[in-house]
Amino acid sequence: MSTDDWYAHKSLGDGLFWIQERFFQSENRANIWLLRGSHQDVVIDTGLGLRSLPDYIEAKGLLGKDPQRKNPLLAIATHAHFDHSGGLHQFQQVGVHSAEVDALANGDNFEMVTWLSDREIAQAPSPGWRARHYKVKAVQPTHILQEGDVINLGDRQLTVLHMPGHSRGSICLHDGDNKLLFSGDVVYDGAMIDWLPYSRVSEYISSCERLVGLVDSEQVDQVLPGHYNTFGAKRLHRLASSYISRAETCPAKFSTFAWRTLAGVALRALNPRSAC
Repeated sequence: MSTDDWYAHKSLGDGLFWIQERFFQSENRANIWLLRGSHQDVVIDTGLGLRSLPDYIEAKGLLGKDPQRKNPLLAIATHAHFDHSGGLHQFQQVGVHSAEVDALANGDNFEMVTWLSDREIAQAPSPGWRARHYKVKAVQPTHILQEGDVINLGDRQLTVLHMPGHSRGSICLHDGDNKLLFSGDVVYDGAMIDWLPYSRVSEYISSCERLVGLVDSEQVDQVLPGHYNTFGAKRLHRLASSYISRAETCPAKFSTFAWRTLAGVALRALNPRSAC
């Protein structure tokens, strides 16, 4: 299958593109965001990496008429999970939060929760491809991100917000001037997952309280999440508030513990060695 066939994209205006892997038909299919700046372009999350994302972006002319005048395209993972980090190795410049640098550098597919089945891939990317052979390739990040770091694109800036809970290195990227929030898996319009091996409910509650604060202080108008569709500030407030209320109940705590135990056993069986 060609790269052009594997991906599809939609322009959302103002140099923002929404890219998806067409044949990865699963709730785990992550949104890939491309944001153009006057001096730096950035890809936020990279999907599975089964076909070349940089080649697709170049072939479709998504970087504009004169990309050579800019710095090399920067790929940032909102966190290290496989559905977001699988394509990072295809880029010269790679950014991730410091808490998950080792997972990427060591190809730790346990922490990257690599869990893919043949039925999720509607059409194989190459003859004989099987999901059981899939692993995220190790990559050494060039940009180690911390809370408060500012990624300068020239005419717009993205501020790194460390929002652990779903994973220990989860981040949001906040375009304060345009009130956009690239939220990764910190929040999306679906069931928020807090039962993976490096998930922490207490940290997730704190992150959601911070999201509520962003809405209350009118710093967010639109959320561009790691999965599913975009949504606005009111929905963000409702999702974050609902998680806080639910996560503090005893049944939720027991369920999270049970799911984390099961997920850990299954992921360790699928990824018995940390390095791929």
